[in-house]
Amino acid sequence: MRTKDIALVALFAAIMVVLGFFPLIELPLVPAPFTSQTLGVMLAGSILGARRGGLAILLFVLLVLVGLPVLPGGRGGLGVILGPTGGFVLAYPVGAFVVGLLTERLWRRYNLGVALLCNAIGGALVLYAIGIPWMSVVSGMPLADAITGSVVFLPGDAIKVVIGSLAAVAVRRAYPLVEPRVEA
Repeated sequence: MRTKDIALVALFAAIMVVLGFFPLIELPLVPAPFTSQTLGVMLAGSILGARRGGLAILLFVLLVLVGLPVLPGGRGGLGVILGPTGGFVLAYPVGAFVVGLLTERLWRRYNLGVALLCNAIGGALVLYAIGIPWMSVVSGMPLADAITGSVVFLPGDAIKVVIGSLAAVAVRRAYPLVEPRVEA
């Protein structure tokens, strides 16, 4: 990994920390709050690509694991990971990797529509697929109730998908960092 790659990974881990300064919003029906950090997951994947984006968010998760208060509300530590929201936090690197992988594969025809698709799949669906079952198991909530309760995340996540996609398309035009994947 080049020095530039390491700097970009560290930069996007820092962006995740900064997004943690925005206050969390407690939601009814589910024990997981609404935060702005999923936007960072989308930005890392869609701007850096799969490997660097996933590593940036993995670095951020490691900061959480060692107990740094980098999650909204000054939270951090193993207790958060083992709690109802831990699955969402653990899903962050996977989500960034998926966003980046889709972005790299679709790079040649990347536009706002493609960016919306990539960010919705990796930045929202992947996080839901891991976070909701985790929340159900840890909180003792039936899975159907966890899924139903998580509907409250959809409007905010839709807004984050749009913001992340607009930013990704703008960065692609001005300073593209993604290295497109070429199928053999």
